[in-house]
Order: sequence, then C-alpha cells, then structure tokens
Amino acid sequence: MKTIGIYNIKGGVGKTATAVNLGHVAVRAGLRTLIWDLDPQGAATFYFRIKPKIKKSRRMLFGKSDLDDAIKATDYEGLDLLPADFSFRNMDLLLNKVKKSTLQLKRLLKPLAKDYDLIIFDCPPSISLVSENVFRAADALLVPTIPTILSQRTLSQLLDFIEDNKLDTRVLSFYSMADIRKSMHRNICASATDPRCTWLKSIIPYTVVIENMGMERRPVNEYAPASMAGKAYRALWNELASKIKGLNKLP
Repeated sequence: MKTIGIYNIKGGVGKTATAVNLGHVAVRAGLRTLIWDLDPQGAATFYFRIKPKIKKSRRMLFGKSDLDDAIKATDYEGLDLLPADFSFRNMDLLLNKVKKSTLQLKRLLKPLAKDYDLIIFDCPPSISLVSENVFRAADALLVPTIPTILSQRTLSQLLDFIEDNKLDTRVLSFYSMADIRKSMHRNICASATDPRCTWLKSIIPYTVVIENMGMERRPVNEYAPASMAGKAYRALWNELASKIKGLNKLP
C-alpha cells in the first residue's frame, strides 16, 4: 500500500481538486484507492456527494472505532472516501492526547493495507500536529504550487520545516492553477526550482473546467476528459507513477 499526502501550507492552491482527480485516475489505473479527507471544510466529501457521520473523529483517532465504520463508497468502483466533518477542526487537540501523537495516523492506517493499494490524504492548509502525522505516514508529499512568489515562499517554509525536524519525508511539487496569459506565471514556470524537492514537469492549468467541479461534483475526467485540465491530471498521474514505485501508469 502506498500513501500520498496532497499538502501545502497555503490554502487555495488546488489541493482538493488534485486529490479528487488523482484518486479518480488511480482507479482507472487499476488501484484500489481511498481518499481520506482531513480538512474540516470537507471539500472532497462535498465533491463526492457524501454525508459523513458527524463527530466520528474522536472515536477514530483514539482507536475506539474502526476506520472501516466511517469509510464510504463513492460512485466510482474501487474509489472510497473517508469523509470529513466540521469536528475535524479539533483533530490537533485530540491527537495531542495520544501517546506518540505524531505517529497515530500511521498506526491507524495499518489495518487498511489489505484493502487498498493507495491512500491519498487531502490535507488542511497548516503546519500542525495533523500535518506532522501526514509527513510521517505518507510515502510522499505532493505539493501543488501556484507560480507566484508567495506560493514559492510557502513551499520553502515547508522544506525548511522538514529539514529542521530531520524528517525523511519525500516531497514532490508541481505548478498548479497556472495561467500562461500572465508573464509572472510563465516566467516562474520556466525558472529554476528548489533543489530540495522533486519538481514534476506536469502543469495544471487555471481553467473554468476545474472550477466547474463545484457544480458538477465529479472529477474532471468524468465530465470533461478531453479538456486541457483532464489531460493535465492524467499526465500528472503518469509522471507521479514514474517516480513512486508501486503506482501504475494509465494504459
């Protein structure tokens, strides 16, 4: 089983769109996939039209309730969701009460190895105890980065944190919400990148097709597979699969 955290300190960079679309593509590549929505806003949960059982986080995090009890099937065979609800805003406080709190998510995932080939974390935008758990549980962090100075700065802050805390977390980044009409976006996409992480060549465009996920409540490759965005997510998946052993490329 492989685990990937879709993460950025900064909000509004396309984390949830990436998690949902890559989860959908992963199933098409033949992988049994679970998306764990860790964000109390529950955007991934909304996209999949799923209503969570409210306030399950306390029992789950303390190991008093199996994760299986909260996992929901989506409309796509082989793709399941562990939904979020607003009680997830207290997850840091709950984790802080657990022994070896930074390893709790990793412990909770172990029983799922027989059921899934891939688990994707849709992470909230913060540096917190939840994110530290993800850093230790994930085989890799995938960091959507808007081609702007501030977004690059938050990536540097993440890499500094990982370096300062001597974590062996593997970080891969790619440009997201890129608008080639803007000279800054074009210039940054063409410039040198931070050598402390692996930069993927795939670029997710800024396009209304992705914004329409809020109305469609479906992955892009379900309603617009021939679009530039649909092709970009498939290319991103194939590039990711070439970097992480155990992931299958699309046929």
